Amino acid sequence: MKINAYLNFDGTCEQAFNFYAGVLGGKIEAMIRYDEMPEGGDWPKESAKNIMHTMMRIGDNVLMGSDAPQPYFKKAQGMTVAINVDTPEEAERIFAALSNDAESVMMPLGETSWAQRFSMFTDKYGTPWIVNCPKPM
Repeated sequence: MKINAYLNFDGTCEQAFNFYAGVLGGKIEAMIRYDEMPEGGDWPKESAKNIMHTMMRIGDNVLMGSDAPQPYFKKAQGMTVAINVDTPEEAERIFAALSNDAESVMMPLGETSWAQRFSMFTDKYGTPWIVNCPKPM
């Protein structure tokens, strides 16, 4: 069994995933638009070019997402996508890129009792992130 995050967007899924792929070194393996679905569907015309489903592979991990058509879109709440890295330098690089133009930064990147580097923020696309570089045990 594998568990992965599935992110919802309000028309910015393609932009967000292209950005995440660049920052995280991911490979987008699927990006399907609503108007490409063989099943069709009763989607609003303005959603036709939005993303119905995307999947990005980052090493052994998968991140998925879509543009949720209105009125179904809800901002992420009660969850965070956590990134765990091995070096403070990698944490600094990822934090700098993902938090650029962030919606909010709850905890800037810094040292904590458990981590060499740790941060919590919501990026410009509304995705909440944690970047963690743990201290050696």
